[in-house]
Parts: sequence; C-alpha cells; structure tokens
Amino acid sequence: MSHIARYHRGPEVPLPILYSFRRCPYAIRARLALACAGIRCELREVVLRDKPAEMLAVSAKGTVPVLHVGHDGTQPVAQRVIAESLDIMLWALQQHDPEHWLGCEERAMALIGRNDGEFKWALDRYKYADRYPEKTAVEYREMAEPFLRTLDASLQHSAGLVANRPTLADAAIFPFVRQFSMVDPVWFAASGYKALQRWLSDWLASDLFAAVMTKYPPWRPGDAITLFPADSR
Repeated sequence: MSHIARYHRGPEVPLPILYSFRRCPYAIRARLALACAGIRCELREVVLRDKPAEMLAVSAKGTVPVLHVGHDGTQPVAQRVIAESLDIMLWALQQHDPEHWLGCEERAMALIGRNDGEFKWALDRYKYADRYPEKTAVEYREMAEPFLRTLDASLQHSAGLVANRPTLADAAIFPFVRQFSMVDPVWFAASGYKALQRWLSDWLASDLFAAVMTKYPPWRPGDAITLFPADSR
C-alpha cells in the first residue's frame, strides 16, 4: 500500500474537478482510489455548511464527494458528473488499476453493501448517540459488531477483506472502520478484533492514506488550482 500510481492524462483533456471534504469517509475512499490510479484532479475542499454554488450547479444533491470530469465536446456536462463515492472509485480504477484493486467485484460489492447499509446506520448512531436517544451508545455499538466480526474473521486468514491483497473492498470500507475506531479508541484497542486492528493500523500507516489526508484550506472561486495528489512526480 506504499505505492501511489502516476497516471497522466493527455494535455488536451482538462483535469477533473473533485469537490471533497477531508474527514468525510465517503470522500476519503474516493480520494484513495483516485490517488491509487494516479488520476490528477483539481481539488476543491468544501465547507459543508457553506457549499459552493459551483458544486451545487453540477450536483444539486449537495453531498461530497463530487467528481466533475468536465465537458470534452463529445458528451453533455450532466453525463460527466459522478456524485457517488463508489462510482468515483470504480471510474478511477477503470482508467488505471496498478494495484489490482478490481477483480473481486462480486464479493467486494456485497461487503461494501453491508458497510454502507447496516454498518453505517449503526456507526452514525454510535458516534452521535445523543441525537438518537432510543438506545445507548453501547447498544448501537453492539449493533455494529456483527459486521466487525465478519471483517475480523476474513482478515484472520487473508491480507485483505475479499482476497489475499488489498482490493476495492478494503479501500471502500477502511475509512468507516477508522471512523468507528475513533469514537471510543480505548474500547476498540481492548476489543478482541486483533486481525481487524492490524489491518486498520496498516492502512493508517500507509503512504497512500497520508497522501489523501493532506489538509487544504476551503476553496473559493478565484483561488489558485490545488492539484491532487499533491506530489506531481
């Protein structure tokens, strides 16, 4: 996971514009795939309480990430906007997949579906238990644990969640496990999910994760272009 691909688009093709928010797990996984694929973008860091009109003009949904691939004269702009993180990941890896993250899509998509469904539901309530007083934080955490047990069991026999290497599933799920572990780090460190803890630590220590977590000031119209990934080698 230390390798960051360098994939250079032709000079005649405009850079994609990526609207992102540094801490959002959906945006993190999109940036992981773009960086792994070496897709250079113009990064526009968004303040969620003050979303830029330029982003809302291409994606009225108003959520990040949004990738505006741009009008190249052959397709309408509306067909060139990718407003779902998983779709951005797939688009990037279909351009260039040097780490072979694709290839196990059926198993990966099934696991990602559980992550984005049952696990994310419990994670939100565990993290913001005061907003959901129907249950306690501990009860919401327990509702998330079946998924954690599934991940830990897979990692006891394999380097990745669906293969013996990192794949789309690992990159798509890692930011959410990271967020879960940060709610109560003491509990997570003392839990029995040893394989999952090692996997999480490896991702957190990777050059790829460091590359996608650089801090940038909020974007404003007229600002100089911020290239992502930052290293242009």
